[in-house]
Amino acid sequence: MSSSDGNPPVAPPADHERADADDAVFKALASPTRRRMLDVLKASDRSTGELCAAFPELDRTTVLQHLRVLERAELVTGRRVGRERRLALAPLPIKRLHDRWIGEYARAAVDLLDRLDSNS
Repeated sequence: MSSSDGNPPVAPPADHERADADDAVFKALASPTRRRMLDVLKASDRSTGELCAAFPELDRTTVLQHLRVLERAELVTGRRVGRERRLALAPLPIKRLHDRWIGEYARAAVDLLDRLDSNS
């Protein structure tokens, strides 16, 4: 299907924004280190210093680089409390991916297995 000018139709901006947001989450989750950081923050909010201390094998700059990727994906939020910056897990992007990708494909797999089972 093409538009009246002969070019393929362009998805609405919301679709592009959604795809970009999903890509950012997939990128963030691709790193075992970032997944471990999310596990630490799932247990409780931490200061930036506490998060750095939880990863003694990494220097502070590396931890902050990973943290920036997580924040861009909106998986981590930060807020100032006095002189500290408190970090918290923001699980909504993971739920969004689950609902869109995992849940949808799991339902399709279950439906396929049901059909195969009923044909036997």
